[in-house]
Amino acid sequence: MPGHRIMIIDDNHMNLELVSYMLEAAAFTVKVEVDAATALNSIPDFKPHLILMDIQLPGMDGLELTGLLKGNPLTSHIVIVAFTAYAMKGDHAKMLGAGCDGYISKPINVSTFIAQVRAYLVN
Repeated sequence: MPGHRIMIIDDNHMNLELVSYMLEAAAFTVKVEVDAATALNSIPDFKPHLILMDIQLPGMDGLELTGLLKGNPLTSHIVIVAFTAYAMKGDHAKMLGAGCDGYISKPINVSTFIAQVRAYLVN
């Protein structure tokens, strides 16, 4: 799994710092984006294997971006994991219904986070 490319799309700089540090320490190649528009521009060049997608983003939200990516044959294969603090009843189903392949809640559990990410890369 080292060498897999992971994009983190999140507008919270503290989340980006912690998560990118952990992923890079686990030998993943990481790219961070703070909104959907810049992510859309960089996905074709970066070619992520997995995207950690915050749901609340400025401008276009993460579920709308997920729908665009899953609806495009050039990006539909990318594993998209909702990466959010949303924990209300029905939110998980809503995220899966929008095309997310899974869900990791924030704040992350630092002792299990890397294993959670790896599990999505082998499925």
